[in-house]
Amino acid sequence: MRESSSAWVRNRNIVRHTPKTLGSVSQSVILGVLVLVVGLIYVTQGTKATSYDYELSKVENDIAKLEAEKEDLAVERARLTSIARSDSNEVAANMQVGQVAGYAE
Repeated sequence: MRESSSAWVRNRNIVRHTPKTLGSVSQSVILGVLVLVVGLIYVTQGTKATSYDYELSKVENDIAKLEAEKEDLAVERARLTSIARSDSNEVAANMQVGQVAGYAE
């Protein structure tokens, strides 16, 4: 079984398809969309970092306020304990109440 033409071989197509490619305009549009998407992702990540910075700053301010309040309470505690000690002190109990002797004219 000899064939006279190689184009008419059994189980072969005689039509050749050329691969379809994108044009230069389509490639430019796709590249622009990709750049836009990457830019939007970059901006959203930067916004997240900024919002975390604001939250961290707020927490640090709260910590500073609480530390100042703690110091104030420590001073108040020391004052109250010193008053309680002076009330129970024998020397302080024997002291006279101070009075104004007079004013200089």
